[in-house]
Amino acid sequence: MTAAIHGGDLQLDRYAGPPGDPGLLAIAPGDPAWRVHGHPAGMMIGGFAALMLQSLHPLAMAGVDQYSDYRTDPIGRLNRTARFITTTTFGSRPAAEQAIAVVSRIHTHVHGTAPDGRRFRADDPELLTWVHTTEVRSFLTGYQVYAQRRLRLTDAECDTYYTQAAPVAEALGAMEVPRSVHAVEQYLDRMRPQLSVTPAALESIRFLRGFGRNRRERWVTHLLMSGSVGLLPAWARVQLGIHRPAAVRIAWDRPRATAVGRVLGWARGPSEIDAVARGRLAVAPGRDV
Repeated sequence: MTAAIHGGDLQLDRYAGPPGDPGLLAIAPGDPAWRVHGHPAGMMIGGFAALMLQSLHPLAMAGVDQYSDYRTDPIGRLNRTARFITTTTFGSRPAAEQAIAVVSRIHTHVHGTAPDGRRFRADDPELLTWVHTTEVRSFLTGYQVYAQRRLRLTDAECDTYYTQAAPVAEALGAMEVPRSVHAVEQYLDRMRPQLSVTPAALESIRFLRGFGRNRRERWVTHLLMSGSVGLLPAWARVQLGIHRPAAVRIAWDRPRATAVGRVLGWARGPSEIDAVARGRLAVAPGRDV
C-alpha cells in the first residue's frame, strides 16, 4: 500500500542519509509529528477532511480548480502529496529542502483570477498559511480519532505537533503560522468571514465522494469520506451543506472508517520509510554506517 500511495518508487535514499542528519523538523521517533504523519488511517481520513475544509476558501479553491489535475490524475496528485509530506517529515534536511524548492517553483506559476474577480497566487503567504493550518488540523484530528486510545496525544503533545509541523509551511512562505491548538482554533475563527462555498468547491467534493477506479475503490473511498466528515468543525459541515447527525457520524461512520483504516494499516505492513529514517537518525553525525 505504501508503494501505491507514493507512486511505486519509495525513493528511500531521501530518508537514508546523510547519517545522523536530523531532518528539517529535527524530530525523533515517538515525537508527535512522527506519530501523526506515520499513521495511515489518520492521514488518509484526515487528508479527505483537509481537502473539504480547504475548499471553503474561494481563492485557494480557484487555484485548485484552474490548475490542479485532480480530475484527470487523482492518483498522481495523491502520490505527489504523500511524497512531499513523508519527505519533509522523515527525510533528511537536503531531501526536504529539495522537495520544498520544487513545490515553491510550481507555486510561482499558479496565479489567476477567481470567479469573484479577485486575483490569487499560490505563493501568497496568507493562502499558504490557510492550506497548512487546515491540513495539519485535519491530520491531527484524524490521528486523535483513529489511532488507538493508548497512542493518542496529550494536550501538550498536540501543541508540540503544531510547533513541529510549522517549519515546512514557513519554508514555503507561510507567515504567522499557528503553533498550538488554541492558536489554530483562533485562526480558523478569524478566517470564517472569508470563507464560502463555490461551485468549484462543491464539484471537488462530489468528485471525492465518487472517486474510485472500480467498485471496491469507490466503496472504500465512500467509507473514508464519511469518516472524514466527522473530523470537520461543525460550522464547516453547515457551510458545505453536509447534514449528518452526530449519532450517525459516531456510531456508524466512525466504526466503519476505523475498520477500513485498520485494514489499510495491515496492508501497509511495517513502513520501510520509517525503518530507513530511524536508521539514519540512529547514527551519530559524521560517522559512517
